[in-house]
Amino acid sequence: MKKVGLFFGTFNPIHIGHLVIANHMVEFSDLDEVWFVITPQSPFKTKQSLLDDHHRYQMVYEAVQDYPKLKPSTIEFDLPQPNYTVDTLVHLEEKYGKDHHFSLIMGEDNLKSFHKWKNYEAILELHHIYVYPRVSHSEVEHQFTDHPKIIKVDAPIMEISSTFIRKAHYQGKNIRPLLPYAVWKYMDEMNFYR
Repeated sequence: MKKVGLFFGTFNPIHIGHLVIANHMVEFSDLDEVWFVITPQSPFKTKQSLLDDHHRYQMVYEAVQDYPKLKPSTIEFDLPQPNYTVDTLVHLEEKYGKDHHFSLIMGEDNLKSFHKWKNYEAILELHHIYVYPRVSHSEVEHQFTDHPKIIKVDAPIMEISSTFIRKAHYQGKNIRPLLPYAVWKYMDEMNFYR
């Protein structure tokens, strides 16, 4: 049974913070692989700053080329929108469930609002959640503090955001050190976020 951690996000763009967290999860927990699940652009709201799905996939693909335990996933691209994590998990179980066990990876800030997710109890019943630390000031719901399915991983705290990268790049700042080289190259060649 391959243990796969699912790291959800728009990855607009993927940056070194994402890679550091994913790599730490796969090297310092019992996960065998981490899949970057790229959230598709919702057909109901078009965000000007959100690149097309295939460009964001391509950047994730470029970013993980040298990391055999990290994979890009387009699983949500074909699911009906709006989509919920619980539906993605059901779909993954149907497709890969015989030889894969799926867990979620989330920042501590997301765990604080996890009780508001659709069918969160069903998710916790069937899946583990690997939590990495984030700088935040609110409290985690008491039902999650010592939950047997919630595993806290002492990963580095990464305070880099894709929003910051897009804004700084638009302003002409040099943000190259914050991106894997192949991602920077793709972004630059395509003239994204200018």
